[in-house]
Amino acid sequence: MVRPRIHVQARVAVALLALVMATGVKRIDGTTITPAKIDATVTHLMEAAHVTGISVAILNDNRVVYVKSYGLANVEKQQPLRTDSIVWAASFTKSLFAYFVMQLVDEGVIELDTPIERYLPKPLPQYEKYADLANDERWKQITPRMLLSHTAGFPNFRFLNADGKLDIKFTPGSHYAYSGEGINLLQFVIEAKTGKSIAEMMQTRIFTPFGMTRSSMTWQPQFESDIAFGYDEQGKLIGHNKRTGSRAAGSMDTTIIDYAKFIEAVMQRRGVSAKSWKEMFRPQIEIFSKAQFPTLKPDFTDENHAIRLSYGLGVGLFKTKYGRAFFKEGHDDGWENHFLVYPDRKIGIVLMSNSSNGDSIFVPLMKELIGDRWTPARWEGYAGNK
Repeated sequence: MVRPRIHVQARVAVALLALVMATGVKRIDGTTITPAKIDATVTHLMEAAHVTGISVAILNDNRVVYVKSYGLANVEKQQPLRTDSIVWAASFTKSLFAYFVMQLVDEGVIELDTPIERYLPKPLPQYEKYADLANDERWKQITPRMLLSHTAGFPNFRFLNADGKLDIKFTPGSHYAYSGEGINLLQFVIEAKTGKSIAEMMQTRIFTPFGMTRSSMTWQPQFESDIAFGYDEQGKLIGHNKRTGSRAAGSMDTTIIDYAKFIEAVMQRRGVSAKSWKEMFRPQIEIFSKAQFPTLKPDFTDENHAIRLSYGLGVGLFKTKYGRAFFKEGHDDGWENHFLVYPDRKIGIVLMSNSSNGDSIFVPLMKELIGDRWTPARWEGYAGNK
């Protein structure tokens, strides 16, 4: 007799849902919201915005108390999105990578303020990938802290430059400009220093200890059984890129349950020292750019000064009357992700969507589900309906 497949993680989600049925899920202002109201809110917003699918995880008292998926993972086959469906993390990978780096800091493998040149056996421009920097000595000023806080001076990616070459746009450390290139460079440095692949180290240091059994920096054959596909704004199939190369800037495949486990571990301050945790979530530089993207657009404003919008190490930060908050996004065609944590209230939320329309409902979802009203929506590109 062939037994039906049992999704252990899905059973966990059901158990947690049952736990909050009686008391409701806590919001940052002390009020609660029932699972039924969560369902109604998510369903209404995603239908109105034509969101293919979205998964929601909410944390109370530093633990996951609610996880549920809505909509479809595969429209063509009418397969529902599940809590253990494989989705693309995109730039969610960066925060997980930063947490891993802080483990290396704890062990003295990497020091945040040591120039990266000291970790390399030869000058950076002598590596083919970084040969474009041969005539710019400023690369010698770059440190891991700058790379994690997006202050190293790089464009987001070199292909965005007209000539497709990598360059340094401003004095390293002087101001913020989001850069996937910078995160990938830190990966390069760490792999050169340790002689180990980022995929191997993330598996042993993050995925396995935190119980993230369906997460990997590269595509795995076992993911095929339950995979989500991305869809654009018109609902056109984009698919799921099965990445074979690890990129700290965003190659990870995961599930809503797995990523919520990571956020739970972060909120519980597991895996790193108290000193490193504090440093990661401490403002490294205040942000005055009018928008996060385009990264290097020369528009500045003080409209986010009231919330002290800033960047830590791998995460964005702001302040509210309910204390500090940290967040991270993950975007690409067909995929939209966002997490937000209020550590002083011990409340967090993770949103992962396989639709380019997903980010259009992030702001109202965070407002209704956890009571957030301070997320810098305009800066993140979420304003307007959004």
